[in-house]
Amino acid sequence: MIEKRPVILLLLATAVIMVGTVVTMIAPFRWINDPKLRIAEVKPYTPLQLEGRDIYIREGCNNCHTQTVRPLLADVERYGEYSKAGEFVFDQPFLWGSRRTGPDLARIGGKYPDAWHYRHTADPQSMVPRSNMPKYAFLERPLDTSLTERKMKALGFPYAPADIEAVKGKSELDALVAYMQKLGSDIPWRKEARAAVAGELKNPFQDDKTVLAEGKEIYGRDCAQCHGAGLEGGIGPSLADIDQPDAELFKSVYAGIPAGGMPAFGETLGKDRVWKVVTFIKYQKRH
Repeated sequence: MIEKRPVILLLLATAVIMVGTVVTMIAPFRWINDPKLRIAEVKPYTPLQLEGRDIYIREGCNNCHTQTVRPLLADVERYGEYSKAGEFVFDQPFLWGSRRTGPDLARIGGKYPDAWHYRHTADPQSMVPRSNMPKYAFLERPLDTSLTERKMKALGFPYAPADIEAVKGKSELDALVAYMQKLGSDIPWRKEARAAVAGELKNPFQDDKTVLAEGKEIYGRDCAQCHGAGLEGGIGPSLADIDQPDAELFKSVYAGIPAGGMPAFGETLGKDRVWKVVTFIKYQKRH
């Protein structure tokens, strides 16, 4: 029996551990640093983004938010194209995480305008009423930039003296928002609106008042934070005097307006609920 031969058992155990180490640690390090896996569009962090990343780590944001979209249908449908190794070449350490108390943030950059992030970080429930995220309004304090240049040098990130100077006078919240807007923004992953919004569109609920209650509920949950509870506007424009045809408003809600910082709601709401919120908005305008 091999367990009665301690020297042979020790050698075999060592061999198994070494093989496991090579397969799970050494080989992946070689793969992720392979130049062929680099993505040309992925750029190093700017000084402000790097400071924001350090604040993100300091505040433990990675304990609740992952930063990797797994190659699973549920992940891809909700968060966008699955993550590639080349996206993390400048992350030391990486912040993939394994638990999602909050949503994944790998593709959050560019999804919302800066103003949304400022308000959401300071008071999450003002933007997402059911959120259990704590308030981070205290991050509006001045940013400590005494080590910024040393950090950039240590990581080998390119910078100019003007870049370091530009960080001075910023707040910790400024830095965190800059970092959030960086996440996933180098990857042109967002797809154009699906064929579902192409062609002639007609509101199936145009004269149906029975859908107004559901439309109001959807608006209050997903739209009021940016456009105001009474359509008066805020982060987003006022909808009280909107003059778009139903079909154009549907396209804006369903496919989003990337240039204006409005995300697409088509995949999360579906066509019928988008039409219902459109019906509610147009009814409010008329009355």
